[in-house]
Amino acid sequence: FLDGSALAGGNLNFLRERADLPEEAVRRAEQLSGQGKTPLFFSKDGRLLGIIAVADVLKPDSPQAIRELRNMGIRVVMITGDNARTARAIGAQAGVDEVIAGVLPDGKEREIRRLSARGKVAMVGDGINDAPALTRADIGIAIGAGTDIAIESADIVLMKSDLMDAVTAIQLSKATLRNIKENLFWALFYNSLGIPLACGVFFFLLGWKLNPMFAAAAMSLSSVFVVSNALRLKFFRPKFSAPAAGAVNEKASKGIHVENLILPKPEELQNQLENKENKGEFAMTEKIMKIEGMACGHCSARVEKALNAIDGVSATVDLEAKTASITLTKPVDDQVLIKAVTDAGYE
Repeated sequence: FLDGSALAGGNLNFLRERADLPEEAVRRAEQLSGQGKTPLFFSKDGRLLGIIAVADVLKPDSPQAIRELRNMGIRVVMITGDNARTARAIGAQAGVDEVIAGVLPDGKEREIRRLSARGKVAMVGDGINDAPALTRADIGIAIGAGTDIAIESADIVLMKSDLMDAVTAIQLSKATLRNIKENLFWALFYNSLGIPLACGVFFFLLGWKLNPMFAAAAMSLSSVFVVSNALRLKFFRPKFSAPAAGAVNEKASKGIHVENLILPKPEELQNQLENKENKGEFAMTEKIMKIEGMACGHCSARVEKALNAIDGVSATVDLEAKTASITLTKPVDDQVLIKAVTDAGYE
């Protein structure tokens, strides 16, 4: 409630119970959903004010990463709380095999449990709602810039917010397992021949014998061979196929795209906006802060938490760029922002 008026905001099902929605607005919302956008309705005293369509823009590497996973024989499933139309549109852009939409926060863990009955499941997530699912999955992979609880719940933490790193992690794990099998094979093969020879088993049959000194040297060489083979992993490089034509523009991947569809405003709402402008009230301000010392997702999450704890500050930290995008909804001195970062242990 605001000044005696009932304000409401939410999805279509929520607003239908609280306001009269014109058919034109409902049709427009369906169009936006088909474009992969989530329409949010806002009303005052039962009268629709407008619609805001919000869309998570795909990162340029996401379709490529999903294609690489499918090339490795991995079935990719997207689990989201968005409505089915929006989820299908995003899923089609990303190229996933299956889309599970309309899942509530406590439903992700249940879906992972259901998928686990069909085979091994790796879950990639970054939010608080993803933590139970990350724990339930056979392998939990957390985005480095995600929440602390998601990072703590995961088995693997990606250093950057790059889905291609999940592909790299799987390729590296396969290379490591292949290396272990090679070492086991050669160690077993080598010892199955060397030990009987050193014990004199072949002396009575073929007259073969092995001087103990040579046997000791041979065993040392065996260890050198195994260690050297393991060190080949230092030269591991992920193998990716060529990016598909028409990949998502990198600039479009930053942040969230918002399309604002404003229906005719009530006269009183327009007057409120004009009064605020005439009073010279504080307008939202955006700032970019350069931050040194961040090395991992924990660091960026720590800085982001410190900045967002300041009243009137909304901040998003980019680990790769070493910057924080800060939006001020009220006057905040720069020294207050700097102190929050330095108190967190960064410059």
